[in-house]
Parts: sequence; structure tokens; C-alpha cells
Amino acid sequence: MTVGRARHGSAPPVADAPPVRGRGTLDPGASTRTVVIALGSNIGVAAAKIVAAVFTGSVAMSAEAWHAVADTGNQVLLLVAQRRSIRPRDDRHPFGHGREAYFWALIASIGVFMAGAVFSLREGIAEIVHPSGTTGFVVVYAVLAVSVVLDSVSLVRASRQLRAEATHLRRDFVDQIMLTSDPTVRAVFAEDAAAIAGDLIALVGVAIQQATGSTTPEAVAAMGIGLLLIGVGVELARRNHDFLLGEQAPPSVKEPVEAFILGHPGVRSISELLVTFVGPRRVWVLARIDIADDLRGDEVEALVRAIASGLAAESDYVDRVDIVPIGPARPMPVGGRT
Repeated sequence: MTVGRARHGSAPPVADAPPVRGRGTLDPGASTRTVVIALGSNIGVAAAKIVAAVFTGSVAMSAEAWHAVADTGNQVLLLVAQRRSIRPRDDRHPFGHGREAYFWALIASIGVFMAGAVFSLREGIAEIVHPSGTTGFVVVYAVLAVSVVLDSVSLVRASRQLRAEATHLRRDFVDQIMLTSDPTVRAVFAEDAAAIAGDLIALVGVAIQQATGSTTPEAVAAMGIGLLLIGVGVELARRNHDFLLGEQAPPSVKEPVEAFILGHPGVRSISELLVTFVGPRRVWVLARIDIADDLRGDEVEALVRAIASGLAAESDYVDRVDIVPIGPARPMPVGGRT
């Protein structure tokens, strides 16, 4: 049995792009810049919220401070994920290190987000048990307003990247958020959206407390922020878990591969086709093809090489190709071709 393999070099593919539809045209450094912008924004927001929480005594602001600290820690882990996932393949890792991106993103979603959620919930519960009250409402409102602006800048950046990729892949924007194989841009978008939602929750809680004099609304707001963090963390963890287990590419990626293989003379059908993610914007294609009965051994080998090299050459998305022909092949006659 002949097995054909084709591999790209160690450089990471440039962007999400369906196989066999031309090479990617998106910016290869887009995800890194998205994370760096989010990190810079979160550092500033976290510092401002910590100072405001200390001087005003606002539990909603304290919960948002923990939220911002969690986001900052998450960005650091996402940068680690990006750096480690682009390392070249070696003998122990023939598929490269692409899935490390999902591992570190999973750690971030479970560890960092859940830690922020626990502290936010604790602040809310403590306020109910031992009410303290908030002073300096103007400071709280000012910090929350600045936070919304900074988080919006980061959110716009992540949204632009996702929209560009969605257009390139002929997908809806919402579908791209869930289907993208890049855990960093999905995490940044989810974090920024949750950060703005958390700011609004805190703003409502503080405003109601100022209007009524009751500390309960702020306590409820703090617990609401904690629950929001749990929800975002669980969903991000679920998607990273799926990719770590070897999620199959969606039909928009798989169907062009199938069409490309079937377009080669000598291929009668495909008995099995697996297009598996092995990292952000990287897929491994494994195809078992039923070949024509009248092909000689050398013709089968040429066919397999043509399919494997063609797929790898047509798209940066294809990282490795293994073609397994199924069916009889006539032996080569003695003396060469006839």
C-alpha cells in the first residue's frame, strides 16, 4: 500500500483560509497585535479599578478590578500560547506544537477566569453579610466610563480581525467567533465583550445604591460579574477542549478538499476523509481513496504524490497531507512502462 505525505515547513500559516482556494492573504501578525492591544488596555483598566476600589470601598468596583486582573493574566497566557504554538515540528512532535495554543488558552479560561469569578462572588457575598457602603461615586463613574472606552478599543480591534477572517472564509461574523481555530482572537473578543458588560452591571449597581442608599444592589452586581466570568470561562474552555481533542474542520473547509481529490483522474471515490485541526489555522488531511483498477503501481504513486503535494501547495491552511489508496494496482511490467 502506498501512502503519500506532504508537509509544510515550520513557519505558521498566515491566516484562516479554506484549502484549495488560493493562499491566505490576511495579516500573519494580526492575532499578536490583537492580544498586545488587549493586554495594554487591561493593564491600565486593572490599575485604575484597583485604586478606585480601595479609595471608594465599592464592592462592584472591587469585583470589576478582579475581572480586569483576570483578563490581564489571560492575555499573558495567550501570548505564551502564541509563542509556543509556532515552534517547528520535531521527532517527538511530528504534527508540530500547534495544539499548545489550545492548552494554554484552556489553562487561562479555567484558572484565571475562575479565580476572578471566585473573588468577585466573595466580594458580593461579603457585602451582603457585612454591608460597608460606597463613597466617592464620581470616581467610580469616571473609572467605569474610561474602562468602557478602553475595552471598546480592544473589542473593535478583535471584531475587525474576526470580520476580516469571516469575509475571507465566506462565513457570518457570529459563526466565525465560534468556529475560528485561533483561540487568542476568540478569547480577546469574549473577554472584551464581558468586560463592557461587567462595567455596565457595576454601573447599574452603584447607581441604584446611590439612589436608594441600600448596599444590596452593589452586592448583587458583584455576584453578577462573578457569574458572568464563569459563563465566559466555561464557554472558552469548551471550545479549547474541542480543539485539543482534534476537532474536525467545518464543511466550508472540508468540501473543497474533497472536490480537489475527486478532480484527479484515477480517483473513483473517497472512502474516508478526515480534516483535523492540529493548531490555529492548521489542518491535517487524511484521505483513503478508491483508485481505478487499471492503474499500475508507478501510476498510483504519481497520483498520490500529485494529490498530496497539490493540497499542500494550494493552501497555507493545509499543514500535512496523508493519502492512502485503496484498491488493486497492476504490477509494472518488467523493463519499465508499456
